[in-house]
Amino acid sequence: MAEVDRRQFVRGAAMAPVAAQLGWLRGREKDKRLLLVGTQTLSGTSKGIYAYRWEPETGELHEAGLHPGAPTAGTPGNPGLAAESENPTYLAVDPEAKYLFAANELDDFGGEKSGAVSAFAIDAAAAKLTPINEVSALGAGTCNVTVDHEGRSVFCANYVGGSVSSFVINPNGQISDAVSHFQYQGHGPNQARQEAPHAHRVTVSPDNRFLLVNDLGLDCIHIYHLDAASAKLTPNDPPEWKSAPGSGPRALRFHPNGKIAYCVCEMAANVVVLNWDAKKGTLKAIQTVSLVPDSYHGPERGCDIVVTRSGRFAYAADRDYDCLVSFAVDPQDGKLTMLARTSCGGQVPRDLALDPTEKWVLAANTKSDNIAVFARDETTGKLAETGKSFPQAKPQCLVWA
Repeated sequence: MAEVDRRQFVRGAAMAPVAAQLGWLRGREKDKRLLLVGTQTLSGTSKGIYAYRWEPETGELHEAGLHPGAPTAGTPGNPGLAAESENPTYLAVDPEAKYLFAANELDDFGGEKSGAVSAFAIDAAAAKLTPINEVSALGAGTCNVTVDHEGRSVFCANYVGGSVSSFVINPNGQISDAVSHFQYQGHGPNQARQEAPHAHRVTVSPDNRFLLVNDLGLDCIHIYHLDAASAKLTPNDPPEWKSAPGSGPRALRFHPNGKIAYCVCEMAANVVVLNWDAKKGTLKAIQTVSLVPDSYHGPERGCDIVVTRSGRFAYAADRDYDCLVSFAVDPQDGKLTMLARTSCGGQVPRDLALDPTEKWVLAANTKSDNIAVFARDETTGKLAETGKSFPQAKPQCLVWA
């Protein structure tokens, strides 16, 4: 299918139900076998973005080649460096898996108090990334990046800067300078964690008409109208959804039906189930579920959530209790019923990923320097009590290409 035909397909599908609209892209997901890993590089133990070959039959990860000039390959399970990059803590791949975009979580870029967003061309066969360009995020601590469903716009959240920026993706994968930028003001009730705005996640709505920005510092999700062709953002009316005070909304994931969203609140260590009105661009809370048991009184930080393509199961993580939580999803209203809590297979999980076959759940455990892989029962939704472990210095994000 030619480039223009693919884009026409996605645009034309906008009138179809969300599940059907994304079906073509989900079909492509099943074919992906390259795992790209964003990492923290400030400690010096990691150098950038790493690559693994994935074996879905066995749940094994193998090094996928080395960056030119790197040392000789290590043992299986130890990834090769796909590209050097400074603190690429979050990654996003365009719908055709041609380009990868990284959030470079920096406090200084080009002499400015800012992080960066960088673009790479993906060579899946060689398991290498070729740098295209890097631009200012217009805010420090750039911690998250995402691409719209047509592959024409990219967005970033700046945690320290408390802001969001949008960019156009040119036909060659190059990122434009920022098209839209919104700087937030204010603080939350927790003076230690919410002394300022902290944009943490950027999420495009299933119909590609809105961008949602989780703000841990202001206890809200900012909502914008999106013009995907120009990457221009304009505030919605109303412009935000407010969470419980001091809860710290961190992550967001839509259900495949396009009517439900799941917000992981870091500070409250819970998942808020939200009704999404796609016409008005509004959210309404219908359920809140804790990630940790009532008997636990230690530190707790909710982290991430993923949902199966069938919409029947969801998996979330807490990065202080170091657990994975399996949920059954009600097919009528999207509410969650906890199935089990299991170990994350390490310490401080920062990101979760379902493998392309959805037979496995992967956790990026930053403090223990490993990627844990857990078998998933596709009928019951439960995860294996123990998983496989693969060494990786300071993993932060897992994406497929």
